[in-house]
Amino acid sequence: MMRTLIIGGHGKVALLAAPLLVAQGDEVTSVVRNRDQFEDVRATGADPLLLDVEHADVDAMAAAFEGYDVIVWSAGAGGGSPERTYAVDRDAAIRSIDAASRVGARYVMVSYFGAGPDHGVSPDNSFYAYAEAKAAADQHLIASDLKWTLLEPSSLTLAEPTGRIDADATEGTQTSRGNVARVIAAVVAAGDKAAGRTIEFNDGDTPIDEVI
Repeated sequence: MMRTLIIGGHGKVALLAAPLLVAQGDEVTSVVRNRDQFEDVRATGADPLLLDVEHADVDAMAAAFEGYDVIVWSAGAGGGSPERTYAVDRDAAIRSIDAASRVGARYVMVSYFGAGPDHGVSPDNSFYAYAEAKAAADQHLIASDLKWTLLEPSSLTLAEPTGRIDADATEGTQTSRGNVARVIAAVVAAGDKAAGRTIEFNDGDTPIDEVI
């Protein structure tokens, strides 16, 4: 049994991933920043934990992470102001990586297709702050001493999940949130076999377990 902590526990992907993790025998805690979200989290089979990662320092995060085997980052500012995007998607993510390193947990980062220092997004594009923030956080993770897995799904949809993806595509198209949730569950279950991997994917034809 894995003890798994999901950051961004009330997000669409996290709410789909939590019951899959519970179903495979994990003990799951979902971090939220609002008590009003507790019941939605409990409905997934996960336990809610109140923690505002935007403002929590590394010490507070490390205390919350103690005893967990895997930390899953599925949080985001959700396209807010550039300042909040940097605060959450870069700064808070980096603090969470440092906190996970203190407690020795594996780390699964949900990023996006095409993320990285050479993302190619123009500074005058509204997506620029997010692209820059994710590039910084992802690079911090890769440079860490953690056993990490970086997930890079393409544009997210609410389509029914197929359980099949294309991890060899050179261009991003679409990925259902349900498939992202299934990839998260598969990576957690795979343990160290998934460590050190960047998995960039669209919806496709290959069963997720074969890819992982």
